[in-house]
Amino acid sequence: MKRRQFITKAGGAGLVASGVVGSASAQEGESDPRTGSGTQDDPYVVEMHTDGSEYLFDPVGLYVEEGDWVRWVNASGSHSTTSYSPSNPNAEVSLIPEDAEPWNSGTYQEQGATFDYQFQAAGTYDYYCIPHKTLGMVGRVVCGEPGGPAENNEIPDDVGSGILPDSETIVEEKALAYPYFPETSGGPLPGLALGAAALFGLGNVYLLSQTDRFSGRYDQEATDDTEIE
Repeated sequence: MKRRQFITKAGGAGLVASGVVGSASAQEGESDPRTGSGTQDDPYVVEMHTDGSEYLFDPVGLYVEEGDWVRWVNASGSHSTTSYSPSNPNAEVSLIPEDAEPWNSGTYQEQGATFDYQFQAAGTYDYYCIPHKTLGMVGRVVCGEPGGPAENNEIPDDVGSGILPDSETIVEEKALAYPYFPETSGGPLPGLALGAAALFGLGNVYLLSQTDRFSGRYDQEATDDTEIE
């Protein structure tokens, strides 16, 4: 039999300070961006936040090994961590490995409440916040290697601002901060958007200058100057 998941609900003493993920990359030569070490006494940490009109898990993508523990901390607002499993509220599909145990923390109201879960089956786990899943509060954990129903099906809810990370990127980076934007051949999507906006602005400046140049206004000014002389 599998060991039962250890669930704890606490008032926040000794919890992780804000800023779970200071870096979104775990490339060679850089420190591990995950908070914690994955043990039961020092689990990896995911914070649950309400930030204005945004509701989020941070990191939104996390990599663990079989047997590792993850702790969700209710940093602000009212949230749950709930696996996409038919036994859970408002989850008609299963997006966790077939031999994995579903989980549901229930909705926490108090800041600092925690929920711990041990990942024992390899594969991809998609999960959500009960009150906010249709507002984009979803997350993904990859245990060992990608696999299972989550790899063949899209989540049935709007992911809001940002995009749920693909599993291969999670394996490579170890932890991905919210919001996540995928890399493209030209760079990250926000960078591309800013670049496009800059080019659009420059194009407008050029067109306006050309329109002004051929309007005849400068010819008239030159004529006036000549008459004054």
